[in-house]
Amino acid sequence: MGAKVPRNFRLLEELEKGEKGLGAEACSYGLSDGDDLLMSNWNGTILGPPHSVHENRIYSLNIHCGDSYPDSPPTVQFVSKVNLPCVDPRSGKVDPSRLPCLSQWKRENTMETILIELRRYMALPQHKKLPQPAEGSTFM
Repeated sequence: MGAKVPRNFRLLEELEKGEKGLGAEACSYGLSDGDDLLMSNWNGTILGPPHSVHENRIYSLNIHCGDSYPDSPPTVQFVSKVNLPCVDPRSGKVDPSRLPCLSQWKRENTMETILIELRRYMALPQHKKLPQPAEGSTFM
């Protein structure tokens, strides 16, 4: 097993990828405040998947990476109203127990992993429960 990448290095990698648009086309993310030296607070955007009830919509999210990120998952909260079983309709908070990439968090997961999984969830007919990934696999 390789060396454990420190939190700030990992977040700098994610920031660079997010700023350069190197990730998934339909998801984006970046720091909510460029002066946030701890890189804790992020904004995310998901474009609603085609052929779904979310098509042609843009969803905004807040992502908070705590001190133990990436060993522990970030907290995720929709700013935009969205109807998903894993999202509290009043607060917009994503319930980690209802989204596999959060409930089965791995250090290798990223903010992009979360955004992509949420988008895949939006694409499911009538928001069926996401299948659990096979051991050692991801949803990407």
